[in-house]
Amino acid sequence: MNPFLSEPTLPVRQSWKDSSALVASEAARAVVAIDPGEAERLLAAVTAASRVFVLGQGRSGIVLRALAMRLMHLGLRVHVVGEATSPAIAAGDLLLTASGSGTTPSVLAAARSAVDAGAAVAAITAAPHSPLASLTPTVLVIPAAAKRDRSGETSAQYAGSLFEQALWLSGDALFHALWVSSGLTAEELWARHSNLE
Repeated sequence: MNPFLSEPTLPVRQSWKDSSALVASEAARAVVAIDPGEAERLLAAVTAASRVFVLGQGRSGIVLRALAMRLMHLGLRVHVVGEATSPAIAAGDLLLTASGSGTTPSVLAAARSAVDAGAAVAAITAAPHSPLASLTPTVLVIPAAAKRDRSGETSAQYAGSLFEQALWLSGDALFHALWVSSGLTAEELWARHSNLE
């Protein structure tokens, strides 16, 4: 018998409706609790940059790749760190990072390299006193549980789920603010959407 087709051995303890309500309410609460001043400083850093480079690992990296796509739709010069076509970062550029813990080794190393190259760094994190946050004045703190926090006090969800959800919503809020400020139409943004899909 195929074990993947067998009946689950554990009973379902929470309904889809209850689970989706929990996720939605936690994510909304986290995004609304973000300091507006921090968000405005992040908007200003993105607007001032010649080019925006994004870097995160794991699920945070996936979320930043989605944000990179939206920034490209706005006409910004944006690169995903680690892609073969990502050029050297330089003065005038911005490295936009995300790390819930603020201790992800590859993100820290890249942030230090960006600083050494004269570029600006922005950090989105759940840890305001982390090594990553200490590298830049442009820090957006998402009030979410640390990945290893099992207390259930900040979030009932697993690992860094709340951070990643709030990161996605914050990225969309950042994009929307930039879009409205740009005066561009949806049709103008759509013209930059990939036509090789």
